[in-house]
Amino acid sequence: MIHLFTYGSLMCSDIMYRVAGCKTGFTQASLYNFFRSKIAGREYPGIIPQQGAMVPGVLYFDISAEALERLDIFEGEMYQRQEVEVINDTHDSVTAMTYIIKPQYRGLLTDKEWSFSEFLAVGKEKFEESYFGFQEI
Repeated sequence: MIHLFTYGSLMCSDIMYRVAGCKTGFTQASLYNFFRSKIAGREYPGIIPQQGAMVPGVLYFDISAEALERLDIFEGEMYQRQEVEVINDTHDSVTAMTYIIKPQYRGLLTDKEWSFSEFLAVGKEKFEESYFGFQEI
Protein backbone atom coordinates (compact mmCIF):
# COMPACT_ATOMS: atom_id res chain seq x y z
CA MET A 1 0.00 0.00 0.00
CA ILE A 2 1.14 3.53 -0.72
CA HIS A 3 0.18 6.98 0.50
CA LEU A 4 -1.22 9.69 -1.78
CA PHE A 5 -0.75 13.44 -1.45
CA THR A 6 -3.62 15.41 -2.98
CA TYR A 7 -3.73 19.15 -3.54
CA GLY A 8 -6.87 19.86 -5.59
CA SER A 9 -10.36 18.42 -5.94
CA LEU A 10 -9.27 15.18 -4.22
CA MET A 11 -8.70 17.13 -1.00
CA CYS A 12 -12.48 16.76 -0.64
CA SER A 13 -12.97 13.38 1.02
CA ASP A 14 -16.31 12.87 -0.74
CA ILE A 15 -14.69 13.30 -4.18
CA MET A 16 -11.76 11.10 -3.14
CA TYR A 17 -14.16 8.37 -2.00
CA ARG A 18 -16.12 8.61 -5.24
CA VAL A 19 -12.97 8.36 -7.35
CA ALA A 20 -10.95 5.81 -5.34
CA GLY A 21 -13.94 3.64 -4.46
CA CYS A 22 -12.82 3.21 -0.86
CA LYS A 23 -12.46 5.20 2.33
CA THR A 24 -9.06 5.66 3.91
CA GLY A 25 -7.53 7.64 6.73
CA PHE A 26 -6.06 11.04 5.99
CA THR A 27 -4.30 14.04 7.50
CA GLN A 28 -3.15 17.49 6.46
CA ALA A 29 0.27 17.67 4.79
CA SER A 30 2.51 20.04 2.83
CA LEU A 31 4.64 19.53 -0.26
CA TYR A 32 7.66 21.82 -0.48
CA ASN A 33 9.38 23.15 -3.60
CA PHE A 34 6.25 22.85 -5.74
CA PHE A 35 3.76 25.50 -6.88
CA ARG A 36 0.00 24.88 -7.25
CA SER A 37 -1.43 26.79 -10.19
CA LYS A 38 -4.86 27.30 -11.67
CA ILE A 39 -5.39 25.63 -15.02
CA ALA A 40 -6.95 28.01 -17.53
CA GLY A 41 -10.68 27.39 -17.86
CA ARG A 42 -10.73 24.56 -15.30
CA GLU A 43 -11.80 24.22 -11.68
CA TYR A 44 -8.83 22.06 -10.70
CA PRO A 45 -5.09 22.82 -10.39
CA GLY A 46 -1.78 21.41 -11.46
CA ILE A 47 1.54 21.46 -9.65
CA ILE A 48 5.02 22.01 -10.98
CA PRO A 49 8.42 22.08 -9.28
CA GLN A 50 9.34 25.54 -7.96
CA GLN A 51 12.12 26.12 -5.47
CA GLY A 52 10.92 27.77 -2.26
CA ALA A 53 7.19 27.27 -2.90
CA MET A 54 4.83 25.16 -0.77
CA VAL A 55 1.58 23.36 -1.56
CA PRO A 56 -0.85 22.52 1.26
CA GLY A 57 -2.88 19.38 0.81
CA VAL A 58 -4.25 16.15 2.18
CA LEU A 59 -2.29 12.95 2.66
CA TYR A 60 -4.37 9.77 2.27
CA PHE A 61 -2.98 6.58 3.78
CA ASP A 62 -2.69 3.04 2.41
CA ILE A 63 -4.07 3.39 -1.10
CA SER A 64 -4.75 -0.01 -2.65
CA ALA A 65 -3.59 -0.99 -6.15
CA GLU A 66 -7.21 -0.99 -7.32
CA ALA A 67 -7.82 2.50 -5.94
CA LEU A 68 -4.59 3.72 -7.53
CA GLU A 69 -5.73 2.41 -10.93
CA ARG A 70 -8.99 4.32 -10.53
CA LEU A 71 -7.06 7.46 -9.57
CA ASP A 72 -4.80 7.12 -12.61
CA ILE A 73 -7.87 7.01 -14.84
CA PHE A 74 -9.41 10.01 -13.06
CA GLU A 75 -6.24 12.09 -13.39
CA GLY A 76 -5.99 11.30 -17.09
CA GLU A 77 -3.42 12.18 -19.72
CA MET A 78 -2.39 15.58 -18.32
CA TYR A 79 -0.83 14.20 -15.13
CA GLN A 80 1.95 11.78 -14.24
CA ARG A 81 2.19 10.01 -10.91
CA GLN A 82 5.42 10.76 -9.07
CA GLU A 83 6.90 9.90 -5.68
CA VAL A 84 7.47 12.88 -3.37
CA GLU A 85 8.30 13.62 0.25
CA VAL A 86 5.63 15.51 2.17
CA ILE A 87 5.54 16.85 5.70
CA ASN A 88 2.52 15.67 7.69
CA ASP A 89 0.66 17.46 10.48
CA THR A 90 3.09 16.11 13.10
CA HIS A 91 6.05 17.46 11.08
CA ASP A 92 7.25 14.02 9.97
CA SER A 93 8.53 13.40 6.46
CA VAL A 94 6.39 10.85 4.60
CA THR A 95 6.94 9.28 1.18
CA ALA A 96 3.83 9.54 -0.96
CA MET A 97 2.71 9.58 -4.56
CA THR A 98 1.17 12.65 -6.15
CA TYR A 99 0.09 13.74 -9.61
CA ILE A 100 2.23 16.35 -11.36
CA ILE A 101 1.21 18.04 -14.56
CA LYS A 102 3.23 16.71 -17.50
CA PRO A 103 5.66 19.14 -19.16
CA GLN A 104 3.71 19.21 -22.43
CA TYR A 105 0.61 20.52 -20.59
CA ARG A 106 2.33 23.20 -18.50
CA GLY A 107 1.28 25.85 -21.01
CA LEU A 108 -2.27 25.46 -19.66
CA LEU A 109 -1.19 26.69 -16.23
CA THR A 110 -1.83 30.29 -15.23
CA ASP A 111 0.34 32.45 -12.99
CA LYS A 112 -2.42 32.49 -10.37
CA GLU A 113 -2.22 30.18 -7.38
CA TRP A 114 -5.21 27.81 -7.05
CA SER A 115 -7.29 28.30 -3.91
CA PHE A 116 -9.00 25.43 -2.12
CA SER A 117 -11.36 27.79 -0.28
CA GLU A 118 -12.39 29.34 -3.60
CA PHE A 119 -12.92 25.84 -5.01
CA LEU A 120 -15.21 24.95 -2.11
CA ALA A 121 -17.14 28.22 -2.42
CA VAL A 122 -17.66 28.39 -6.17
CA GLY A 123 -15.90 25.60 -8.03
CA LYS A 124 -16.77 22.29 -6.42
CA GLU A 125 -20.40 22.15 -7.52
CA LYS A 126 -19.47 23.18 -11.05
CA PHE A 127 -16.66 20.60 -11.09
CA GLU A 128 -18.93 17.78 -9.94
CA GLU A 129 -21.63 18.70 -12.47
CA SER A 130 -19.33 19.04 -15.45
CA TYR A 131 -16.46 16.63 -14.91
CA PHE A 132 -16.94 13.52 -16.98
CA GLY A 133 -13.92 11.63 -15.60
CA PHE A 134 -16.18 10.13 -12.93
CA GLN A 135 -18.00 8.09 -15.56
CA GLU A 136 -14.74 6.59 -16.86
CA ILE A 137 -13.90 4.96 -13.54
